[in-house]
Amino acid sequence: MTDIIIRKSGRAGWITLNRPKALNALTWEMCLAIETALDNWRNDAEVALVIIDAAGERAFCSGGDIAEMYAAGRRGDLDYGRRFWRDEYRLNDKIHSYAKPVVAFLQGFTMGGGVGVGCHASHRIVCDSSQIAMPECSIGLVPDVGGSLLLAQAPGYVGSYLGLTGDRMDAGDAIFAGFADHFVPEAEWDALKRTVATSGTTDAIASAKHAAPDSRLAQWQAEIDTCFAEPSLAAVYQAIPADAGPAMTQARKLMDRNCPLSMATTAQIIDAVRHDPQIRTALDYEFRYTFRCVAQGDFIEGIRAAIIDRDRNPQWQHGSWAGVKDTDVAQMTAPLGKDALQWKEET
Repeated sequence: MTDIIIRKSGRAGWITLNRPKALNALTWEMCLAIETALDNWRNDAEVALVIIDAAGERAFCSGGDIAEMYAAGRRGDLDYGRRFWRDEYRLNDKIHSYAKPVVAFLQGFTMGGGVGVGCHASHRIVCDSSQIAMPECSIGLVPDVGGSLLLAQAPGYVGSYLGLTGDRMDAGDAIFAGFADHFVPEAEWDALKRTVATSGTTDAIASAKHAAPDSRLAQWQAEIDTCFAEPSLAAVYQAIPADAGPAMTQARKLMDRNCPLSMATTAQIIDAVRHDPQIRTALDYEFRYTFRCVAQGDFIEGIRAAIIDRDRNPQWQHGSWAGVKDTDVAQMTAPLGKDALQWKEET
C-alpha cells in the first residue's frame, strides 16, 4: 500500500494521504511527492484545482514522522532533519502561494506538519471530529511549517496562546482562529469532493457549508489578550493572576508541561512575524530554530519522553520559564547566513 495516492479526477488534481494506521504522519518522501504533483499541475490545463484529503477517520495528518529524525539525531546526524525541514518548508510555501485553489478536508487530528499541508490551503474544511493544534513546544520544537504566520494572524493574542500552550482547537475554534474556513459535516464530504472535482470550481462549498460551531477561544479571548499580549514568556507567566479564570488555568497547566526554551523562542517568533506577516518570514524564523534544535535545543529529549520511552517526563535543559535567558533565545534565532532557508529545490 502506497503512503500517498496522487491522481487526476475530473478537473481536479487529487492528493490523498494514505497512512491511516500512522495517523497519516508525513514522511520525507510524502512531502517530496506532494511537491512534485503541485509542480506538475501548476501549468496543466486539465487541472483547475487541487483536493487534499486523507484516508481513515482518526486524522488528516498528525504531524511529521519524527521517529527517524530522533534516530538520526541520536547518531549525531544533524543533516537528516535539516534536509527534511528544508524540503517540507519549501512545500508549505508552495501550498500557501499556489496559483490554483487548494481544497483541504481536515478530519480528526491535524497537527504540526499536517497544519503545514492542510491549513495553508485556500479552502479549509472541518467537521465535528476536527482537532487542530500546534503542539511543538511539548517536544522541544517551535510551531513551524509556517504555523507561526497563522498564529500571528489569529484574532488578538489567541495565536500566542495557541503556540505557547499547544491547546487543541475544535472546528469552531479553528475557524475563529483562522486555521479553517468552512464547517461541513463529514457525512457530506464525499458528495462535495465529487462535485468540486467534476466542476473544477469551489462554488459548491458555499452552499454545502453549515454555520460554524461556537468557539471556546472566542469566549476566552478577553482573558487571553490580557496576559498573552506580553512580549516574552516570562512576562506572560507573570501576567497570569493567582485567581486565574478558565483560559489562564488551562494555559498554565499546558505550559508547565512544555519546553521552556521552545516557548520563550515561540513568543519571540510570533511577535516578529506579526510585524512582517509573510509566509517566508515565518518559515525563515522557524528554520533558524529547527536547524539548531538537535544540537542545541531539547528536541531529542522531547521526542524521547513523548514517543520513545513514553514516560512523559522530559528533563528540559531549563528547569522552568524563569531559567531561560534572552541570550538563550537569541542563540536559537540568530540568522543562519549561508545555511539560511532557500527557496529552490535541492533534494
